[in-house]
Amino acid sequence: MSDLFDYARAQRQSHNAPLAVRMRPRTLDEFIGQEHIIGPGRLLRRAIEADQLSSIILWGPPGTGKTTLANIIAQHTQRHFSRLNAVTSGVKELRELIAEAQERLGMYGQGTVLFIDEIHRWNKAQQDGLLPFVEDGTVVLIGSTTENPFFSLVNPLLSRSRVFQLLPLTEAHVIAVLQQALDDHERGLGKRQIVLTDEAAAHLANVAGGDARSALNALELAAQTTPPAEDGTILIDLNVAQESIQRRAVRYDKGDDEHYDTISAFIKSVRGSDPDAALYWMAKMLHAGEDPRFLLRRMFILASEDIGLADPNALVIVSAAASAFEWVGMPEGHYFLSHACLYLATAPKSNSAGAIWKALDHIDKQGPGPVPPYLRDKSPNLYGAALANYQQAMQAAVGEMGEYKYPHDYPGGWVEQQYLPLGMEPPGWYQPKEIGYEKTVRERFAKLGKIGKK
Repeated sequence: MSDLFDYARAQRQSHNAPLAVRMRPRTLDEFIGQEHIIGPGRLLRRAIEADQLSSIILWGPPGTGKTTLANIIAQHTQRHFSRLNAVTSGVKELRELIAEAQERLGMYGQGTVLFIDEIHRWNKAQQDGLLPFVEDGTVVLIGSTTENPFFSLVNPLLSRSRVFQLLPLTEAHVIAVLQQALDDHERGLGKRQIVLTDEAAAHLANVAGGDARSALNALELAAQTTPPAEDGTILIDLNVAQESIQRRAVRYDKGDDEHYDTISAFIKSVRGSDPDAALYWMAKMLHAGEDPRFLLRRMFILASEDIGLADPNALVIVSAAASAFEWVGMPEGHYFLSHACLYLATAPKSNSAGAIWKALDHIDKQGPGPVPPYLRDKSPNLYGAALANYQQAMQAAVGEMGEYKYPHDYPGGWVEQQYLPLGMEPPGWYQPKEIGYEKTVRERFAKLGKIGKK
């Protein structure tokens, strides 16, 4: 009798569950996205279908399908499937599950798949407590984490597991998930006359940022709160979508003019030392769903192209911000983007690093010149008679022009010497400006007589 009540309760819970829960894929064929790990012929898909799964860690941002994959594995495996949530469970619950797994294995020969959600929440001691049972095959571990497992999990556990990284869903994937929910009569919204405009679908997908759960929650809210027309149709247009996901649509197409215009405004604001304007254009791009790594790549270029030696630390700051962003992710990653942006916008400016283009243009037009004999390698990759002949020829050439002058043997660590090809006048490609650190360089070069030579 209790089984009947449990079944009835489960049915009610399933019916009343949020749309995102009801629409969780039940099979790999229903799963949208992550083709790089579960597409046809991929290793994880083959292992699931053959029920030959070894311990794995599923790593990815929220709403990308980690729990869904675990549920699909539960449907495919002949082994017992147990689950824990690391937030609400600890060593006590783990020991109970391990004892049950050992009993099943000993009495019936049935293995156990243990799914631990948010496994990064367990401390080192808790993770270590799992090791012996993963090692001896008592359980096959499926751990899910939103944090980089190479930082949040202990090395022995990582060495016994294979890490699969789930990526944020593309906008096309999220739109496909929304359409799947609209078409499904059993678990989705297919029984209702819902019209989701292309603009609204694109906005929900864009703002969701690769999180299918967020998009489905917004779609369900829109469907529940939008009054139907006289014919029973529920129209979800852009205005409704904006209200449902609580963010205004931003005119910003990543493949259109608006993308290039906005990044151009950002670059020119940084170059023009206007921190507020730089933050404004960066915020617009982030709000519209631009990849933060794209902004960091642009700031790497700015640090050398527009600041350069006026502040050599600019490149260091951007590099540190990019590294911190990879460690922490969003939303806290906004701090690192802002840090780098403000540093670049307020730093002294110099475009002197662009001197490389003048040198490349010269080589392209004039061709490369030979290295002066006294600057050449004294021990090239030659042997025997060939090496002896080379050294004899070089000695004769150097004899005519003089030996290489080792700068550290001279006061100030500098001595006048021709470093360019013989006969080539100093082109003066690099001209340090009188700003920031480069002012110091210019003063030193002026004392050496190296400024103004063109």
